Amino acid sequence: MSRPPHTATAMEDLLATLDLEKIEENLYRGTSPQVGWQRVFGGQVVAQALVAAQRTVEADRFVHSLHAYFVRPGDPSVPILYQVERIRDGSSFTTRQVLAIQHGKAIFTLSASFQLEEEGFDHQIVMPNATDPEKLMGEREFKEAFLQQAPDAVRRYWMRDRPFEVRPTSLLHYITKDKLEPRQDVWVRALGEIPADRSIQAAVLAYVSDMTLLDASLYPHGTSIFEPSLQVASLDHAMWFHRPIDFSDWLLYSQDSPSAGGARGMTRGSIYSRSGHLVASVAQEGLIRKKADDR
Repeated sequence: MSRPPHTATAMEDLLATLDLEKIEENLYRGTSPQVGWQRVFGGQVVAQALVAAQRTVEADRFVHSLHAYFVRPGDPSVPILYQVERIRDGSSFTTRQVLAIQHGKAIFTLSASFQLEEEGFDHQIVMPNATDPEKLMGEREFKEAFLQQAPDAVRRYWMRDRPFEVRPTSLLHYITKDKLEPRQDVWVRALGEIPADRSIQAAVLAYVSDMTLLDASLYPHGTSIFEPSLQVASLDHAMWFHRPIDFSDWLLYSQDSPSAGGARGMTRGSIYSRSGHLVASVAQEGLIRKKADDR
């Protein structure tokens, strides 16, 4: 008796998306999942570009930082070419630059630095107190409670299968137009197995780092990224990897927005393991402007 065909999970789809095709030395091709979005999710491009850079680096060197710019929106209907430039191979550090190309034009640039593991000074800030994820509303309950009356964009975002479950410690911004403090704590959990390979784990964490990040910059203005009259997009993205990642439990993504102005919002994030270890730090500036017809 033949087995029914296997339907890939959202996590399996993500891992397949990050497994780039090598075309030539320093040249890789990636594709995007066809989920009905008009542009490629920024975290996917960051993660794929990091994978391309990693493929040209010795296995004993691990990424410790990356800095990226989103130049043009990505087109999910066609592949993305990732061209890697080997900037430097030093005794301790390796530097790579990646250019992402679609339709003959650059859509994204990334610089990443890799380092041999070394012993050294070690400290970190303390993880903020946050309600345990088990005490928060799960995504299924959230969908049942909020999505019936939600705008189409919100429903499309939440209803599709995703590789991670997200549980904000506060849902106030979904039910009020009040001006709130520019900060939030969000628990994130992998919905599926992630290989123990540190390079893959770093790329997956880069993908996660773009989730929910611009939200806090809109809270003081009583609106959200789901507001149809807003144009919201990532402009740049920086990330520092401090410690190995443990995807077997929840991660706390603590975010704040110190400033917004000039149609741009700036947000910072700290990603902690459930046990309180600071895994990574993130900074991003994004476009947050009223659409022309709504000004």
